[in-house]
Amino acid sequence: MNEPLVGIIMGSRSDLESGRKAAEALESLGIPFEITVSSAHRTPADSANYAKNAKSRGLRVIIAVAGLAAALPGVIAAHTTLPVIGVPVSAGTLGGLEALLSIAQMPPGVPVAAMGIDSARNAALFAARIIALSDERIHENLWNDTAAGMQKVAASRSELAGLPVAPESAFEAK
Repeated sequence: MNEPLVGIIMGSRSDLESGRKAAEALESLGIPFEITVSSAHRTPADSANYAKNAKSRGLRVIIAVAGLAAALPGVIAAHTTLPVIGVPVSAGTLGGLEALLSIAQMPPGVPVAAMGIDSARNAALFAARIIALSDERIHENLWNDTAAGMQKVAASRSELAGLPVAPESAFEAK
């Protein structure tokens, strides 16, 4: 595997399901990545050092996955100038809402892109779009993935048998 361009960092091993979704999307787009665990609260020095060392190790984007207080994306963003994408995990009594708000409400000077709750695939696609700005191969892979999604939706129209379905001409550009 090539040197990783995206780092996926999770606040806890319990965030692995979301981490895997991001990893699968990156893998399907041909983007090398790495994945690890570091807690903003229990291993804060590790989290800060990971962020500080990321650029010199060749990472271009960091996806930070966290639930509950979700401090990890902000801690990572405070220690790097790389783009940080926060993925709130549905955990705790509020089902991930507290994590979403924590990630979305960063103080001035600590930017974090906030994805929807459990939206690790979107985080990977957003990372891919950032990388695609300077990598034509990734741009092409990303466009092919988008086109496949469009074709899947269009093909699903045929599954509406027995209902008054809109004609295909309704979707043609005029």
